[in-house]
Amino acid sequence: MTYAMARASKAYANIGAQTSVEAASPHRLIQLLYAGAIDRISRARGHMQRKDYAEKGQCLSRAIDIIDSLRASLDKRHGHPLADNLENLYEYMGRRLLLASSTNDTALLDEVGDLLSELKVAWDSIPSDFHRGAPEVLDGTQQAQLMGA
Repeated sequence: MTYAMARASKAYANIGAQTSVEAASPHRLIQLLYAGAIDRISRARGHMQRKDYAEKGQCLSRAIDIIDSLRASLDKRHGHPLADNLENLYEYMGRRLLLASSTNDTALLDEVGDLLSELKVAWDSIPSDFHRGAPEVLDGTQQAQLMGA
């Protein structure tokens, strides 16, 4: 592939990604953020193994930025402990990625990648009825599911 073709391909991919983000629901945006952070950590791992430290640093910096965006998206107005727990977890992940970057420790990358993957699986499992907030009317089965029964 020529340089011009590679550049055009990258520009096309960026347009596709931008269009995807602009059309995404809030629920989908969080999915994209999780996927993006996991991808950047995976890339950083490869760069770390190849001793390409400049690219590793860029990938980890982007992953930390994404995690900071996830933290900023938390709705803490209602005082729900889940928001506080997620904020603490996101802060922890950011610290672990900084440590991984400074020590070139792939195990730390794996730790954060695994945590993000678990969160993404949980987020992906939210029923579509709840993607824009809780439905106004819940039947008895839905209420029981929400209450953990």
